[in-house]
Amino acid sequence: MSALLPMQKTVLRVLAWIERYRYLKFGIVGASGTVVNLVVLYLGHEYLFAAIEATYKKPYLSLALAITLATINNFTWNRLWTWSDRVRTLEAQEAQPVSLRLLGMEFGQYVTASAFGSALQYVLTLLLSGSMDYRIANVIAILAASVSNFLANDRWTFRRNRP
Repeated sequence: MSALLPMQKTVLRVLAWIERYRYLKFGIVGASGTVVNLVVLYLGHEYLFAAIEATYKKPYLSLALAITLATINNFTWNRLWTWSDRVRTLEAQEAQPVSLRLLGMEFGQYVTASAFGSALQYVLTLLLSGSMDYRIANVIAILAASVSNFLANDRWTFRRNRP
């Protein structure tokens, strides 16, 4: 087997370092959700709902769709990566690789735990979009909601010990 190149070693060290810090993983997943959110928001506002939203000049429907798809994206990646150690422990307790009951319960808790952040993001985006570009307003709102989302999901959805 060939020796790793210096760049490959650096990338592996960075990945190993990130792996130790759950909030960084949460942030990377959140960044992917932000991309999903912004792409869906733009496509929805400019094309999919353009005839409806042009009347209001605010991205109501596209924002709701963007938040929904970003939430599904984030739940999936947070479950598979950010809190994978806790998910494996819970699945071992269930004696099944993927229990639909557990998955449904986790998704319900994730959505509930993220609801405050989503509501905060929605309201802040609409308020700020009156004085700045809606995409910039959305990024600011996402950043404001990220801390509460992490804490709620870390302490409730993916907590270490379930009763």
